[in-house]
Amino acid sequence: MKSFKNSLCVLFLFLFLFLATCSEAAEVKLRFAGQFPKDHSATKFMYEIADGVKAKTGGRVEIEVFPANKLGDYTIIYEDLMRGAVDMALISVPSQFDPRLELVYLNAFANYDVLKKEFQPGSWLSKKMNEYNTRLGVKFLGFNIEGLTGIASKKAVRKPLDPNVNKGVLTRVPFMNVYKSAAEAQGYRTIALPYSDIARSMQDGTCDAVSSISTGAALADLGGIMKYWYQLNYSQETESYLMSAKSWDKLSEEDLKVIYAEVAKASAKSIEQAQRNDKRNLEQMKKNGVQVFTYSETELLPLRRAVMENWKQLEPAMGVQLMNEARKHFPIKEK
Repeated sequence: MKSFKNSLCVLFLFLFLFLATCSEAAEVKLRFAGQFPKDHSATKFMYEIADGVKAKTGGRVEIEVFPANKLGDYTIIYEDLMRGAVDMALISVPSQFDPRLELVYLNAFANYDVLKKEFQPGSWLSKKMNEYNTRLGVKFLGFNIEGLTGIASKKAVRKPLDPNVNKGVLTRVPFMNVYKSAAEAQGYRTIALPYSDIARSMQDGTCDAVSSISTGAALADLGGIMKYWYQLNYSQETESYLMSAKSWDKLSEEDLKVIYAEVAKASAKSIEQAQRNDKRNLEQMKKNGVQVFTYSETELLPLRRAVMENWKQLEPAMGVQLMNEARKHFPIKEK
């Protein structure tokens, strides 16, 4: 009888532990895809969001992070978001499904004060990105900022502040019209190449320079190759926090508010971090023997004006109305 009672106690104990475990299990599990390595700052923000959401929902919502393109590159992930195969992502936004999504890469932002204003929740840019993503079955949650961009080159650039001068370097641009248009407006000859090929391409002479790259990416991927850095600030390196509309529809309003709040917190931190990193990275470039050129906003005005005048080339794909809105929203401000 004593043995039977002991066995019964053990049985009840296991049953209690089983029920306790079940009660603590997440009610909602979301897969969160990213394109950067685990130790990258963007990936760290993803983990912070996952931890914050779990804590704020009492464990009801659990987000599993998949960094380093484990679920596919950004083009595949975007399609998976549209289909509902992936719940959330922090990725570069592809434009093959709607060229207006290139608006996020429009080269119109001059400094970090502008970034803090235009990349915050509820801004004109945020509303537009949500509108165009929503039409594709994807919800826009917020931005991640890597930094303001420049030109990394192994050859000296001719008169970098004069848009009417051929710069004398063949410059890599991403496969998007908005980047090609901006670089050519400044006097660069361009060649579109995958980002994964930039180091090899500069080494073997396929290109002389790389445009639209942040200081951090240039140091990490072109260290020892680039000899010159031109901090032109005519664009920003950014990714977007996105959610599948199918996953969105399954979440309660309260849980969505929590996710939005955690993304907004991470987004704001990314801008502050990017500003600090730019300063640090420029100093590191100098220590590495790279010739670094920085400019005032007044000095950059001719380039900015040329870039915006060249927006007419984007009108056939992005629409005259949208580009006119952009011109009104990002006017040239004379210093």
